[in-house]
Amino acid sequence: MPVLAAAVTSARKLAWQHRVLQLITAAYGLGAFACLLFADEMASGMGIFLNGVNGYSQFYATHVGLWGAIALLALFAARRGETPVFSDITAMLVLAQPAGRLFAAISFGLPQGLVLYMCAMELTAGLALLLLRPAR
Repeated sequence: MPVLAAAVTSARKLAWQHRVLQLITAAYGLGAFACLLFADEMASGMGIFLNGVNGYSQFYATHVGLWGAIALLALFAARRGETPVFSDITAMLVLAQPAGRLFAAISFGLPQGLVLYMCAMELTAGLALLLLRPAR
């Protein structure tokens, strides 16, 4: 019976991991798409002021390119039978953002408004992926 219970628990963890990966795909994909369409509005909501070609280039690189890549990686990791390393990489990329915000918080204080909410969601999603890792 313990083997059956372990298998059921493992299947539940895997199902939850897939749900979290699908949520990450949706959130980062929609975020990237919104930044693509409404760069100025999204940037100002995050306290970023775009100035000149380089400002827009950098914003598109990080908020469209990187967020889009995270969405695709999470989508790839959510496929059935995929190796857990893709989920681990997704978790590291998601958690890298609140880690960077921690360094900024040391010098400038905690983020506010939308960015604080984003930080909480990044922490929640990244830690959930790590907690739902399959047993090795």
